[in-house]
Amino acid sequence: MTSHTRKPATPASASPGSFRLPDIPEREPDEVTQFDQLFKTGLSHALAVHLGNPDTTLVEADRWIIAEPGTFRELARYPDLMVSFDADPAIYKANNGYIVSEQGKPPDFVLEVASVSTATTDTGAKRDDYARLGIPEYWRFDETGQHHGTRLAGDRLESGVYVPMPIEELSDDVLQGYSPALNLHLRWEGGDLGWYDPATGRHIATFDMERARADNAEARADNEREARLRERRQADARIRELEAQINRQSS
Repeated sequence: MTSHTRKPATPASASPGSFRLPDIPEREPDEVTQFDQLFKTGLSHALAVHLGNPDTTLVEADRWIIAEPGTFRELARYPDLMVSFDADPAIYKANNGYIVSEQGKPPDFVLEVASVSTATTDTGAKRDDYARLGIPEYWRFDETGQHHGTRLAGDRLESGVYVPMPIEELSDDVLQGYSPALNLHLRWEGGDLGWYDPATGRHIATFDMERARADNAEARADNEREARLRERRQADARIRELEAQINRQSS
């Protein structure tokens, strides 16, 4: 994973954190796909743990991104997932969102998960607005492929314009694209989203994987204890047998 060095934020007209964004509007019922793909499975948390550096790395969702204080009505979006390196989490919390001018840089990565109510905006207006905000990578995930017109898509910003990034078809049920910003492969697999480490080819660690690993380690330890106990019982039985033979011979 690429290391990142914190860059100082560009001062805004007011002190950083003094401008507070409103909460996002209530989501539409069909937008549960975002929760199912990113939060119910723990994928967003797994990504945050994998990227590390919580003091300077934001892995967030459901808060506004704007260019600078006073531009909310002109340009504001709240992605399903946002990643920003070299950021200030305290300012983000105080602002109740991401203000590019106060962080000194745009987020590095945003992702939208398809739903009926957002599909057209995801592939149209949001794509234009994220480019205007200077976000280097914009990804879209569609578990059915029926809303975005494709199941997985990624764009990289070049000279202010998004250019599609390559998507590999690994099989009928697996699509994969590489994110330079995250140094991870995003994978559409049977309708589910995954993060794969190009160095190992394996999915990054998740809570379920860590729990299974711990359970397996505990089971191995239990088996080893049982094996040692069996060996000890067998040795004790052999000793008793030998003692009995000696006693019979001496009587």
